[in-house]
Amino acid sequence: MKINCIVIDDEHLARTLLDDYIGKLPSLKLIANCSSALQALEILQNKPVDLIFLDIQMPDLSGIVFLKSLKYKPVVIFTTAYPEYALDGYALDVIDYLLKPISFERFMQSVNKAAEQIKLIKGISTNKEKKYITLKSEHRIHKVKYNNILFIEGMKEYVVFHLKEGKRIITLERMKNLEEHLPDNFLRIHRSYIINKNDIRSLYGNSVEIGNHKIDIGKTYKEKVISQLFM
Repeated sequence: MKINCIVIDDEHLARTLLDDYIGKLPSLKLIANCSSALQALEILQNKPVDLIFLDIQMPDLSGIVFLKSLKYKPVVIFTTAYPEYALDGYALDVIDYLLKPISFERFMQSVNKAAEQIKLIKGISTNKEKKYITLKSEHRIHKVKYNNILFIEGMKEYVVFHLKEGKRIITLERMKNLEEHLPDNFLRIHRSYIINKNDIRSLYGNSVEIGNHKIDIGKTYKEKVISQLFM
């Protein structure tokens, strides 16, 4: 697995060191070496990035403010000379915290940790043949069987997985990405809902009954829903 990464740091020497370390690891591919968070925003909009090495104290836009501004966050490793920011890293779900000066041994440990996380995250969308999906939520990785998912609800940049036992898991993901990569027994019936077709009980007016829930069918989806579920 090749990991696409970027470095964001206003210090030239720090960027050069990380560039050198990244070049020593065949699993890493450096997409960009950015001197500011503003420069990195354009990269993230146009290229797939799995991992960010992010400095915290930078002019114009700090690493913390930059990270909070991202809707869809890659895995992040903080690189900083200030240990007092460790708590902020934990609150922002950062995978690791590298304190400058950074040794290559410590860098490798951090990359290995990030690689495991990325492998789990990519399991969401890369393999329909799997019987489960991995979801990152509240500092945990959940392994959820597809047949245990009742329906999925979109809430802006987050989605809520409603499970059959009544549990809910909230994770950062796009409905469009899920729609494209979930197995064929899942069907989008509304801008905000994807349902498990196997658990539909009935069609009632402009809604479907699934479990103990009644979910509206979007106008643009109704013809597709009826043809796939009831014809």
